[in-house]
Amino acid sequence: MESSIPNQTPIKKYRTPDGYTSDIAVFTIVNDEKPTLKLMLIKRTELNAEGEPNVEGGKWALPGGFVQPHETAYEAALRELKEETGVDGFHVKHFGVFDKPGRDPRGWIISNAHYAIVPNDYLEARQAADDAQEVELFSVDQVCQLSLAFDHREIIEEAMEWIKRDMVQTTLARSFLPPEFTISELQSVILAVVQDPQVESKPAFFAKAQKLPFIEVVLEKDGQAKTTQRNSSRPAKLYRFNDYELVKSIYR
Repeated sequence: MESSIPNQTPIKKYRTPDGYTSDIAVFTIVNDEKPTLKLMLIKRTELNAEGEPNVEGGKWALPGGFVQPHETAYEAALRELKEETGVDGFHVKHFGVFDKPGRDPRGWIISNAHYAIVPNDYLEARQAADDAQEVELFSVDQVCQLSLAFDHREIIEEAMEWIKRDMVQTTLARSFLPPEFTISELQSVILAVVQDPQVESKPAFFAKAQKLPFIEVVLEKDGQAKTTQRNSSRPAKLYRFNDYELVKSIYR
């Protein structure tokens, strides 16, 4: 006999998923010859903890795993990221749900997709653990050449669209930058993620950026603008993000 809740539809009337997971796309910017957007992936072990062939073993994948009964999908994302890569301590944002039947050979598995944008120094402590045999950073072009597990290519492509949108519509760039930065560094970070003609033009961007309400010049104790020569022989002003709340309106 089907169990039921009083005054509600019998519990077993509808099909339930075979599993509930969280996956995380972790992006950073690495300063090689120029700032380059990279994605952190794990390589799934060939064998699982029981010594049996692992599902999609040997393929590169996003860090992630099954949500436990006592936690939310967001909490699972943080836990799995720590367990599989040794990395934690930064903000993770949910951006989508992937539930197409057949996306996972183990059954109908629903995945919550998250992404994180973090400075590269956060990822220096990364190390493979749990069911990950390797953990590496790949450029977007390199990711396109990899054999990826499950539907992770689709998840990554959607994550990229969210990042590009957020980079030009929010203050997302602050996640890549040090607390104090130059306008040139801000420009480089944005261009590492999205090619925008208004940002690519150095004169236009520098003129616009200095008027943005959410960044301000860093001042010395004497009230003079603080400068740096870390990227140039000529002193450049340092800026920082302030607490201005950015609200975008379609009517402006």
